Order: sequence, then structure tokens, then C-alpha cells
Amino acid sequence: MRLDGPGALARGLLEEWALAPDGAELRGTGAVVLPVRTGDGERAVLKVSVPHPEAEHEHLALQHWHGRGAVRLLRADPRRFALLLERLHPEDLGDRWDVEACEIVGSLYARLHVPAPPQLRPLTSYVGESTDRLAQLPRDAPVPHRLVEQAVSLARDLVADPASTGTMIHGDLHYANVLAADREPWLAIDPKPMSGDPHYEVAPLLWNRWDELAGDVRGGVRRRFHAAIDAAGLDEDRARDWVVVRMLHNVLWELEDHPGAPDRAWLTTCVAVAKAVQE
Repeated sequence: MRLDGPGALARGLLEEWALAPDGAELRGTGAVVLPVRTGDGERAVLKVSVPHPEAEHEHLALQHWHGRGAVRLLRADPRRFALLLERLHPEDLGDRWDVEACEIVGSLYARLHVPAPPQLRPLTSYVGESTDRLAQLPRDAPVPHRLVEQAVSLARDLVADPASTGTMIHGDLHYANVLAADREPWLAIDPKPMSGDPHYEVAPLLWNRWDELAGDVRGGVRRRFHAAIDAAGLDEDRARDWVVVRMLHNVLWELEDHPGAPDRAWLTTCVAVAKAVQE
């Protein structure tokens, strides 16, 4: 995704929103973030994203959270994918002990999982579409076919379950999407909100910071999994089912995106996580 447009828009919004630059422009994979000060001197950041479906309702999630467990939204122009946010610290959970970090994220779940506004797309629609494609994977795909069949069965049961929608979920809550703050110790950022199931949230904590699990993948994955679900009070079986579904969907997307040369290490990671939570 090209960020020239968002960068130019962010600079143009400085005058329109009476903001003063207050630091170096930062560029992520899909957004430009510019530290600013508001007209009354408040420290903030201006975030302008490349227009894409995952960012469409970020402002809605932040509005509904009202700063409870998440970064506070100060102003938004959804049409231009522009957000003015409270400024947090650059420190994320990447340097914390992974089990402690999972406990912190798990403690945020209860605050973030509120009734979903009606504008959000249901998680089940995404899951149903991907599962239909997963079911079509050939038996000689580079992934254990029994795991594919298991994930398809689990996903179809979850899609049919009314409990799989109705709660606003972050969608991408991992170590780098929780930042230190003055107002609270830790706050979530960068939601990809959906109307979904809280148990869907756990998987990114398991596949991120993967190198740290070398030598004890099974034990490390399970320690993270239980730390998160225990802190959040989630149902172990349901969280496990969602992990299996998400990891096999990750496999599907890798095979679709790179049919000739998939990342074998990533496929191995996905399979290892799906197996570890079940052993």
C-alpha cells in the first residue's frame, strides 16, 4: 500500500484542524502517524490510514470504548480515514515476559468486549467465506489434511453459533498493539473491529514473538494460551477451537497469496500452534 496520499493528507490536516507538528512522522504498514499538539497544547497524534476495509470502523470502536482500555479518540474524519488520538508512549509489550504480556492483554479483553454497534460486519461472514475456500484445499496441500478437516468442521459450527457475533472485538490484539500510557498502564491501539466472539482474540498472542519459543514450542504456546484465557475468564475449549480455525485460515491465505512459493516457515508455525493448543 502506498502511503504518499495519507502522508500528504496528514500534513494538510495540520492547518485544517489547528495542529502543530511535534515530532517525526512515523510510517507503518498501512498508516502515517504524526505527533502533534492541539490548539490548547495537548499532546496528540494524527493518524491517517490507507483506505481499506479493516480500518473503516476503527473510529467506531474507539468511540464506543471512550478510552476504557484503549487509546482515546479526540477527533475523526472517517471519510478520509483520519483520526486524532491521545498520545501514548512508544513502549509496547514486546519487551515484557511473554506470559506477563499475555496476562495484560487478557485483562484488557473484558474492558474492550462490549456490545457491538450495528455497523460492524459480523465475524461469521469473514470466517464463513474463508472456510468455504479452506474446504477446497487439495489433499496434497503442504499442511496436514486432518487439521484442514478439523478446522473446517469447527469453523462451520462456530459460524452457526449465535454466540459468535454480538460482541465488539478488537480483531488484532497482539503485543505491539498495546502501548504504555500516562492515563492507564496499558492501552490498546489499532483495532480491526468486528461483531464477533471474544474467544477469537487469543491467537495473535501465540504466533507473534515466535522466535522466543525456540526449544519449547508446545510448552510456550500453552503457557501463553492459558495466561490469556485465565486473565480474561474465557472458556478454554471455545478459545482453543478459534485458535485452530484462525491458524488454518492463516495457512489458507498464505497458500492463496503465494501459490508457487509459500513461506514454509510460516506454514510450520501455523500448524505448530494449532497442534500445541490441543496436545
